Amino acid sequence: MKTSEILSHVDHTILKAFTTWEDIQKLCDEAIEYQTASVCVPPNYIKRIHDTYGDKINICTVVGFPLGYSTTKAKLAEVEQAIEDGVEEVDMVINITDVKNGDFDKVTEEIRSLKQAVGDKILKVIIETCYLTKEEKIAMCKAVTEAGADYIKTSTGFGTAGATMEDILLFKEYIGPHVKMKAAGGVKSVEDMEAFLEAGCDRIGTSSAISLIQGREGKDY
Repeated sequence: MKTSEILSHVDHTILKAFTTWEDIQKLCDEAIEYQTASVCVPPNYIKRIHDTYGDKINICTVVGFPLGYSTTKAKLAEVEQAIEDGVEEVDMVINITDVKNGDFDKVTEEIRSLKQAVGDKILKVIIETCYLTKEEKIAMCKAVTEAGADYIKTSTGFGTAGATMEDILLFKEYIGPHVKMKAAGGVKSVEDMEAFLEAGCDRIGTSSAISLIQGREGKDY
């Protein structure tokens, strides 16, 4: 697979708590140079990125991140602010406590509410697979589909584990035809990225893609 093809599916990511503007500039400059799908950044940097780079860059951010248990009202406020600041894509974390309590209808309604809020912008739903049973993952495939979200995403990169091929194959079996897949966390090599894309993922979330392409080691965040 050509390098350019791989990178066109990458959400070039930096979500560390101590991320500086210098870090963000480096990320954005790399994203423009290598033509990644987006930059995935902390919400507080959206407006500054938008004001600095304009339409040269596709901005993605996170909502309810990384634990997911903020209220729906709080997540909606985050979405509203992010859109006002210039974001085009939102990666939300589901309320994992609701999943564990078996309240799948509540999770579905929250996803639906956020999709209505983002409108024609992209909503990706992080289900944090490392904390879920197979049955819960299947239930989340159905919830994401029924709620009308654009993507199902494996992981935050802050949990106990990241994307696995087993989970991607499970997603493929149970998501609806309009739902795309994003693998994130645990992407350690160019071969990993190729494998996830060949398995049907449309996006890869990693901070390491460019350094890996360049032959350097990196870490996922």
